[in-house]
Amino acid sequence: MTNDQVVELVRQLPPTQKREVLRSLASDAQARRAERMTYAEDRLRALATARGLAWDDLDADAREVFIDDLLHEDR
Repeated sequence: MTNDQVVELVRQLPPTQKREVLRSLASDAQARRAERMTYAEDRLRALATARGLAWDDLDADAREVFIDDLLHEDR
């Protein structure tokens, strides 16, 4: 089944069932977003530790500088 076919099937659902589908998709998206954030934070902690820094002790500005340095290491 193609994406277009799935979308067309959802469009044919009654409003209540459409909402259920959308809520389910939104819930799945939120769970994946949370997983990505956890992974990213774990990687940033590891990278900071490798550079002698404690990620959890850095304030927001220091974290921003650290990430900027990571992004522009080739300068």
